[in-house]
Amino acid sequence: MQSETKVKPISNPKGLHVPKMKKPRWWIYHLLVGGFAVLMLYPVIWLLMSSFKPSESIFVTAQSLIPDPWILSNYVKGWEGIGGNTFGVFIKNTVVLVFFTMVGQVISSAFIAFGFARLSFFGKGFWFALMMVTLMLPYEVVMIPQYIIFAKLGWLDSIKPIAIPAYFGHPFFIFLLVQFIKTIPRELDEAATIDGCGTFKIFYKIILPLIKPALATAAIFSFYWTWDNLLGPVLYLNSPDKYTVSMALNMFLSNETVSNWGAMFAMSIVTLIPVFVIFFLFQRHVVEGISTSGLKG
Repeated sequence: MQSETKVKPISNPKGLHVPKMKKPRWWIYHLLVGGFAVLMLYPVIWLLMSSFKPSESIFVTAQSLIPDPWILSNYVKGWEGIGGNTFGVFIKNTVVLVFFTMVGQVISSAFIAFGFARLSFFGKGFWFALMMVTLMLPYEVVMIPQYIIFAKLGWLDSIKPIAIPAYFGHPFFIFLLVQFIKTIPRELDEAATIDGCGTFKIFYKIILPLIKPALATAAIFSFYWTWDNLLGPVLYLNSPDKYTVSMALNMFLSNETVSNWGAMFAMSIVTLIPVFVIFFLFQRHVVEGISTSGLKG
């Protein structure tokens, strides 16, 4: 019988040079990313530096980025506000509006998304498609009819026309939550049903705790959109003591007198602080909520 021969792996002979793959030059990557970051942040940096300059020297072409001299009067004048109301009043009004709008959009969108993702009813596909079509509907189309309706209801000069419609869901948030709920196995619903849970209890006990990342994403986007909203408050708010920060910033500009650019820039920095704080605290939830919503288990 012939003896079996074992094939040994060929080892690298001594002295034979095997070229190694070159590692990516990470410093080039970081240099490019850092350059783009500076390019994107430059408007904010310019805004911050301009808030410490006198108003008459902000738009001087020869003026450097660094203020000379540094002044704090823009923040003092800006905080004094307009119409006898300090800027703190406008921030308070905006916080109240953001809170009620955000709560309404998140809660109602979660209920509606659960119905589309888990319940069966007549015309489900049609109603979902109709809801998605409203995403492409410009606000200018419904602006005048809504204004007439709210005027007849006596809701003008209040936050009702902005906050109350939020309790009927937001199409983008509904779509986001529907995609997220579809990643949750239906076996959990079946197990809960066997244990005696009804539809609402399944939503409250099973679905709601599992979609927290998507809820956080919806809440953050709602905060951003409501905080920066100008058109809605301009349409429905008439009293200066009810103005939001976006309206107050716009009031620093005037076509008849000299615009107070320094005060406006200073208060713009103040209003940007909550935006940056919310983003850096909850950016992980935004990424997790959006990335997971694109998967279907």
